[in-house]
Amino acid sequence: MRNKGNPLKIGAWVLMGLTMVAAPALAAAQVSLATVVDLAQRNSSTVKLANADLQKAKALQSQADDVLMPDVEFSTGLPFLPSVGFTGSPSSVYSISVQSTVFGPSQLKYMRAARAGTQAASLSLKDAREQVALSASTAYIELDAVDRERDAARQQEDFTSRLVGIEEQRTEAGVDPLSDLLQARLTAAQLKLTRLHLETRAATLSKQLATLTGLPEGSITPDHASIPEIPEVKAGDAARTTKSIESAQQLSLSKRLTARGDAMSTYIPQMGFGLLYNRNTTLLNDSDYYYAHKIPANNFSSGFSVRIPLFDLGHRAKAKESAAEALRAKVEAEQAQRQNEIQVATLTGSLRELDTQAEIASLKRQIAHEQLQTVLAQLESGNGAGSGPGAQPQLTPKAEQLARIDEQQKLEDALDAGFELAKARLSLLCSLGHMEDWLNELHAK
Repeated sequence: MRNKGNPLKIGAWVLMGLTMVAAPALAAAQVSLATVVDLAQRNSSTVKLANADLQKAKALQSQADDVLMPDVEFSTGLPFLPSVGFTGSPSSVYSISVQSTVFGPSQLKYMRAARAGTQAASLSLKDAREQVALSASTAYIELDAVDRERDAARQQEDFTSRLVGIEEQRTEAGVDPLSDLLQARLTAAQLKLTRLHLETRAATLSKQLATLTGLPEGSITPDHASIPEIPEVKAGDAARTTKSIESAQQLSLSKRLTARGDAMSTYIPQMGFGLLYNRNTTLLNDSDYYYAHKIPANNFSSGFSVRIPLFDLGHRAKAKESAAEALRAKVEAEQAQRQNEIQVATLTGSLRELDTQAEIASLKRQIAHEQLQTVLAQLESGNGAGSGPGAQPQLTPKAEQLARIDEQQKLEDALDAGFELAKARLSLLCSLGHMEDWLNELHAK
């Protein structure tokens, strides 16, 4: 009798086979820039830590606000064994106590400080998301440029291979000297080195994007159409304060309010309110025997408490510590502002140069393309041959390969210059506080 296969095992083998078939297609699927940025922000440890700091700040704010809310406690406890003799207090079945702060100017400062701390943590989280988006976008755009440069480098190698073959034939025929053949081989070796460098750079960027997004290494193929045009923003065009600077300013405000609260607590009284209810019992002791009158079962008391600071060196030292922290936070916020201004000035100066370099590279590419078209036209029509004095020599296939190699080289230069320009523009957007606008455009694309 034949043993029938387990349907679950058969299904598992079929699913595994389909996965293996589909794996090559999934290994290098095109992923949009918006998807990469979103995955990087979700996977970033920096963003997760900033989010944890925000949750902590919210908890501290709630803790500061709840001081003015009454604290209600319920407690109960019967003796394990009957009491013997006079214990000093009657046994209670349960008790309820209520406590709250009624008047405390320093607490109001602490509440405002907690709110500023929450705002600082929220801005820090936004800054972390923007920084991760900047890193992911820069790596993605560079990988897109490197991939296109690799395609151009491969075509260059093909053209150089043909050039080496042509030079070998011309050298054997005695038309060209051996130095021309060696020069062609040197060009081929240099182009191979360039391709290897691009492949190494592409592997590094692929690893970087995999680390940022959590996707498998090599699974991201850039989609050039998903990259929106980066706007040309200048330092004087509606500059905004960055999230990191705003966060530092809010943190400075929080520290300053905390210092004021600590200082006020050393000389301003605080008032509190309390309420207590006890339900007494004589089931397990005879406490009434020791008192002139029976202790009632229901006991209630309430009142206000006033704390007047007269001599408290501990709080005074704490106030000095808070004042020093507030001063440090203020200096750090000012330092962050100055550093950002310097970065904006540096990027603005670099952008002018990079913009001109990109324009020059683009013009050189166009010139190389036109020169190639001229060479192809002359080869096709045979123009250029002449026997008279000053006549142009007849072009050969060697000239075509050289023109094609030069065109691809100018294409690589233009792509590299374009990436450097895009990188500088993105950094300037972030330094001017416009990164969020570009991210909104990115997700809307």
